[in-house]
Amino acid sequence: MFLMKNLIVYPFVLTVFILLFSCRKDFSTIPSTSSNLIFSTDTVFLDTVFSNISTSTYTLKVYNNSSDDIHIPSISLLRANSFYRLNVDGLPGTRFKNVPLRAKDSLFIFIEGTINYSSTDPLYVDAIIFDSGDKSENVDLITLVQDAHFIYVNNQTDLKSVKPYFKPESDSLKIHYLTNAEILFCNDTSDEKSIVFYGYCGVEANKTLTIAANKRLYFHKNSALVIEKDARLIVNGTLDEKVLIEGDRLEPAFSETPGQWDAIWLRAGSKSNEINYLNSRNSTFGIICDSVSSDNSTPTLTLKNTELYNNSEVGLLANQSHIIAENVVIGNSRTASFKVINGGTYDFNHSTLANYWSESIRRGNTIQISNINSNEELESQVLNLTANFTNTIIDGNNSKEIYFEKNKNDTFDFLFQNCLIKYDGTSEDPLYDFTDTDNYLDIEENTTADYLDTSLNKFEIGADSELIDKADDTNAARTPIDIIGEDRTLAPDIGAYQNIIFPEEEAKE
Repeated sequence: MFLMKNLIVYPFVLTVFILLFSCRKDFSTIPSTSSNLIFSTDTVFLDTVFSNISTSTYTLKVYNNSSDDIHIPSISLLRANSFYRLNVDGLPGTRFKNVPLRAKDSLFIFIEGTINYSSTDPLYVDAIIFDSGDKSENVDLITLVQDAHFIYVNNQTDLKSVKPYFKPESDSLKIHYLTNAEILFCNDTSDEKSIVFYGYCGVEANKTLTIAANKRLYFHKNSALVIEKDARLIVNGTLDEKVLIEGDRLEPAFSETPGQWDAIWLRAGSKSNEINYLNSRNSTFGIICDSVSSDNSTPTLTLKNTELYNNSEVGLLANQSHIIAENVVIGNSRTASFKVINGGTYDFNHSTLANYWSESIRRGNTIQISNINSNEELESQVLNLTANFTNTIIDGNNSKEIYFEKNKNDTFDFLFQNCLIKYDGTSEDPLYDFTDTDNYLDIEENTTADYLDTSLNKFEIGADSELIDKADDTNAARTPIDIIGEDRTLAPDIGAYQNIIFPEEEAKE
């Protein structure tokens, strides 16, 4: 009996002892030495940020490769009043004492910064100092800081609002109308500062916003540039000094991320807008062009030598508008590169509309053209459509890259001449009858364009392209220089680019 009791009690006591021991959170340590600590990197680059805007959070791992439980006597920032801040093992601060680190384990340090440009050089440098007992070690921290003009909605003084119809989930949004001084920022060639927009910022009636060559405009999340009725936008980029518009996240991880800001919105009644040599990227809608009025004689927008990339919805959305476009490249977008609603008048020459969206499932065709009434306010209006595409690429990674939607009452006139059209399959709808010479002339159907790199929106065509010397000479004469400055008058190629030798092909030669 005694033996049986012992057999029952002893294992129980042993189990309790083991559990109590394993649950202890304290442990004896020795100070770290220089040989104990290994770092995931010796320098943390916190990329480029704007003055007084927080960086992303970056991670440094500290490894204890020894067989001993250790503690790091001190972890701190080198600068006494640093613009950086740390989080060590879940605790925020700038200085930490006796930080434990078990044998063969690692420690996470998270780093952020908010840096005042006026208080530092453009390159801000600090370091994390590890006092490891016998000597100190450090990991450098480096951030490039840009100064900028910041333009934002002021909830106390900006009382007007707009309702963006292209964001059906959104309520009316407050809008800040640019002051004369803020308009001047955009056209002052002697001012090298970038311009950062927060919220919906607009140009009022009877004012013109001119954006000078080489200007850089950045938009925060849920921000847009709005051109009101009787206002005007002029973008004066050049081949060597394009205007850049993108989101305000400057880290490399965001360089190709769609949907970072909302749109350039040319509202109904704005006219004679001109955009030349613009590179716009990573928005929800690249450009929204409205012109819902009975007067469609004056172009709402003349678009030249412009690139619209990585749009989470549509590259160019036209709402009963009037657009003249040449040397335009509209790349990857989730819904469409070019979408027309409520009809309008459109003339594209030597453009590349190519949609190889791969961020998620694509929801449409490269071009979508409709004069079906999508607005109850247009019930009594005529929604005629006239669309001409000459020497233009309509391509992508879907089987059919054109889509038409026609109402029964209004005109629906279109012509594709010397164009590449991706349309793999057949349709009984006469709108897709490529033998109908009233709508299609000299079409290159499903031929190979030979792009440089569709994943990076590089739509230059190479020496193996089937579009070389296939453009119409007369229409090429209307746009004699391609988007990168090459002459196309002698043997014009279809699209915005004349063919080039790709870099790897040059290397082989």
